[in-house]
Amino acid sequence: MANVVESEGRKIVVAVDGGEESTFALQWCLRNFVSSSATTSSPRDTLVLVYARPYPPVYSAMDGTGVLFSEEITASLDKYSRDLADSVMNRAQKICKDYNVKVDVKVTVGDAREVLCETVEKIKADVLVLGSHGYGFIKRALIGSVSDYCSKNAKSPVLIVKRPAA
Repeated sequence: MANVVESEGRKIVVAVDGGEESTFALQWCLRNFVSSSATTSSPRDTLVLVYARPYPPVYSAMDGTGVLFSEEITASLDKYSRDLADSVMNRAQKICKDYNVKVDVKVTVGDAREVLCETVEKIKADVLVLGSHGYGFIKRALIGSVSDYCSKNAKSPVLIVKRPAA
């Protein structure tokens, strides 16, 4: 009888930012990609939740209005950014708890578009799942679109999950 070697599961990267669109995309991914059965077997798939914290603001000692920025203020802003990232990731992990999937968390600092594409390439992800804000052409052109950028630059298939119209 031949030995059956179980293949390693999929690596599914999901972008999370705390918004309704990314939460919906995560829930959709879990319902459609991951089995919710509470089997005793260990999970094969790995869900990699990625949150990109924005770069910390850089202030000169005095801004144009003459306001002096102290180290305490910039440290406070950085702490708020870290606390927000922790909150977003804790919420995302709670959403995943009823599914038979291993969850890894990656919080990095940088532009979300670049962070997601770099993560996908680094871990050799099987798919990148993103929510869509549904911006129109002009808004996308002005502020950019993470999903548009990733669909063109990620080194894996990209699944863009749109919320149904309310």
